[in-house]
Amino acid sequence: MIRKKQQKSEIIIDLTGPDGNAFALMAYAKNFARQLGWNAEEIDELIKKMTSGDYENLLQVFDLYFGSFVILER
Repeated sequence: MIRKKQQKSEIIIDLTGPDGNAFALMAYAKNFARQLGWNAEEIDELIKKMTSGDYENLLQVFDLYFGSFVILER
């Protein structure tokens, strides 16, 4: 697989390490959402979506909202 050189604005989360567990990813999501100016209700709705399925669903929801600046690596 060929990857372009990492840009400074990208954040990489290694899913095989401790940052890849569901609780850590939800913490990242809350932190990113706060930084983007989301209110508590919007953040709660995001967490509900993330926990409405299995781990793959959590990853898909995370990527949907934060995939423009976060890379999830397996």
